[in-house]
Amino acid sequence: MSNATIEEKDIQSSSFSSGKFLTFTLAEECYGVEVLKIREIIRMQKITPVPQMPVHVKGVINLRGKVIPVVDLRIKFNLPAVEATERTCIIVVDVDGGQGVNSLLGLVVDAVEEVLNIGENEVEPSPDFGTRLSTECCLGIAKTKDSVKTLLDIEKVVSSELTGELAGF
Repeated sequence: MSNATIEEKDIQSSSFSSGKFLTFTLAEECYGVEVLKIREIIRMQKITPVPQMPVHVKGVINLRGKVIPVVDLRIKFNLPAVEATERTCIIVVDVDGGQGVNSLLGLVVDAVEEVLNIGENEVEPSPDFGTRLSTECCLGIAKTKDSVKTLLDIEKVVSSELTGELAGF
């Protein structure tokens, strides 16, 4: 078996498929989420706290009459909390909430960068060491012109919020 075949197999086992990814930053690190999971990007706004939620769950917002839970990805990824800036925003994602029901969830990020079209040949499997995230939450590491970006499986990143902690929303 050639090295190329082994790498292709590793990428396929990570469930990566080429496509468009919205990239954003957290603590000067770059991440990407499949564009098809993004509902919209909104400016930071007042988040209403909800009692007895984990520290990374900031609370809820009212988005055109719909109550949406909001998670601070910095805190979820064990990065230091910072004050919001003019570039801080909320990415509203549409994810599988279980039992065939989709749920909207807001993700607070430092800044949105761009939409990239990423092919399978530009992605390597997630390393087993040196990452701030569990590798099961990563689709892979994308190599772009001047940087690398961690591609997230957003369903796995937010699965705990959707299967219990925020079941009431």
